Order: sequence, then structure tokens, then C-alpha cells
Amino acid sequence: MDAPAEAARRPPSPRPTVGLVLTGGGARSAYQVGVLLALTELLPRARNPFPVIVGTSAGAVAACVLAAEAHHWRRAVSGLEQVWANFRTGQVFHVDPAHMVRAGTHWLLALLSGGLVLSPPKALLDNSPLRQLLATHVDCASIHRSIRRGHLTGFALCTTSYATGQSVAFFDGREPIPEWTRAQRIGRRTELTLDHLMASAAIPLLFPPMCIGREYFGDGAMRQLNPLSPAIHLGADRLLVIGVHARRAEGMGAGSGTGRAMPTPGEVLGYMIDTLFTDQIYGDLEQIERINQLVQEAPFAARGLNHVDTLMLAPSIDPREVAARYTSDMPRSLRALLRVIGGRDVSGYQLASYLMFEASYTRALIELGYRDAMEAREALVAFMSGERLPPLMTAAGVAQAT
Repeated sequence: MDAPAEAARRPPSPRPTVGLVLTGGGARSAYQVGVLLALTELLPRARNPFPVIVGTSAGAVAACVLAAEAHHWRRAVSGLEQVWANFRTGQVFHVDPAHMVRAGTHWLLALLSGGLVLSPPKALLDNSPLRQLLATHVDCASIHRSIRRGHLTGFALCTTSYATGQSVAFFDGREPIPEWTRAQRIGRRTELTLDHLMASAAIPLLFPPMCIGREYFGDGAMRQLNPLSPAIHLGADRLLVIGVHARRAEGMGAGSGTGRAMPTPGEVLGYMIDTLFTDQIYGDLEQIERINQLVQEAPFAARGLNHVDTLMLAPSIDPREVAARYTSDMPRSLRALLRVIGGRDVSGYQLASYLMFEASYTRALIELGYRDAMEAREALVAFMSGERLPPLMTAAGVAQAT
């Protein structure tokens, strides 16, 4: 068994340990901030409601902020809202014409010379501005302090090792939490730093990998077959998952004829990124639901397994539709790049929806997340308090505000 099996042999507690799982999603992660903003209003004014926090890729950024300020999580959410509501793409990667032309020339010379004149660039985009931004707003050293003072039980950043191909969850937590080794995934206790955060958010091809120790690591979603597993290892028996992919997204522009045309590189890249951040989380939710049914219907056969409640919130409106309304706000050089690779028409908005770190777009997603959470407030409040969930739940454990 995978994620649910790892919840085995823990003594029951009178109140569930709720884990927060923030998935990856680039600029779409602004939606998660909106959900968190709603939670600050819906939950009683008490200590951090999430003893366990796990983040992957862009979700790792918000996770780090929440963990570092677990003693005052409402202030942490407010700080996240201020940053995301005033974002500019240039704060994440260089988009000025000089950098874009230099990067394009580098790629061209490396290609024409077979790597003899210049070696291939490490990535398509230079995300050094993101590192500067995170160094200002994220205090990784405070994460261990939150754990030591009892405000947090466990915290993990998920990455992928380019050396071994394993999904690696770098974590910190209370001493009884052991490291773990499973098929294609491990949990490694360490003192978390900005390098771990940058590694988790290093989207393949777009952003360069990070060297930690003697290995290079990239985006945590690449080999994350069981994205809910780290939170369960850290002690959570109830998981709130905030995703960034519309549950009912059948494909923007359906019926427009785009399926009969050769997909552009931009469309292919957008599809790859969308798959990277989406497929595994829904598969893991379905697996947990199946094992929950086994625990309930055949407890003898499920001996050693615990029931793990899950609740997922996902956008009620496809982020591609939101992105399509604000593409004119992107920097001119980024618009030009997307136009060249074919990432701005119909399904091409998928790529733009991950790269458009612009205030107009991120604010719209924050509002969407806030609205969806408020519409699902009955389920959220019940879930956080350990009560029986209302009928809003679907068979796969996904709450969708409609």
C-alpha cells in the first residue's frame, strides 16, 4: 500500500491532526492564497490549525511562509496575500528585452555550434529574481523554531533528485518522526534552507535545478507518485489539499477545431506542465478513498491501516479562462516569447496561466480562491473541526464549490 498504509499503527487521537498540502502550480498558486485567506475568517482565532504542512513547487513558497510564522499564521497569510496581490513577472524571472535576447542568442549559438562555442543554458528562464524575493520574505531558519516551540509538528518540501530519479521530501519535525524509504520516494530529515525551496520550485526546462550536497534537485512534482504520502508520514490523519487545476476542466476552446491541428510547442509545454502538477494528486486521492472503503467495510483485511480523511478544494473556473482575460498585462517580451512558441492562442493559454505572475491575474485568482472557499465553508469548518463531512463531498474526496 502507499500513502494510507503509512498511517498505520498510530494511536488514535481525540482530535484529528490536520495536514495542509499545497500543490505546485506556478502563478496559479495565487488561488491557494485566496483559500487560505478565507480560512483565516472561517476558523476560530486560535493557534496554527495545521500541525503538518507540505509544499511542492510554487505551493512550497506559501508552505514555507506558513511554517516559519506558525505562531501567527493569520499574519503569515496576510503577508502572502500582500505579495501575491502585487506580483510582477520580473520578480520571478528576468523578462526585460536584454535578458530575453541574451538568452535566445545563447540557445542559438549553443545549438549551431553543437555546444562547442557555448554550452547549453541551464534553463529557458533565469529565475534569480525569485531567489532574491524569497530571501527577503521567507525565513527558513524560523521553521525549526516553530517546531521546537510546539507550533508545528512537521514540515516538508518535496523535490526530485536528478541523480536517482527519486521523489525526495526534505523535512523537519519532532524527533519521533523517522526518515522513510519507499519505492521511488524517500523522506530525508534536514535543516531546511532557501536552496531546498528553490529546488522544489525548479520547473524542468523553465528554471535551473539546484545543487544540494552532491546531487541536483528539481521540481518536486516530477516523480511525486504519492504526493499525500509525506503529510501522512509526518503524522497527519486528515488532509486538506488545495489544488490549482479546475476539477471540471474539459479543455478550453472545446469544439474550436484545435484538436485537428498540429499542437504548437507552447501548447505541448503547457500540457506537460499541467500534467506535472495535476495527475498524481487525483490518483492519490482516489487510492486513499479505496483504502478508506476497505478499512470501513473489511476492517480485518485492513488490519494495520487507518482511515485518512481528505478534502480538496480546486478552482471552480478554469484558470486558463482567467488568464485569457489578462494576457495583455504580461511584459511585452514574455508575450513575444509565447507568440513565437505558440503559447497564446486557445489551449496555449494553459502555459500563460502558469507563467503570468502579474497582479491583475493573481488578484483574480485570489478572489476566486476566497469565493470558492466561502461557498464550501460548511465542509471546510466541519473538516477542520473533525466532524462528519456534509454531502458536498464527492466519491473521490474532492469538494468543489459550485
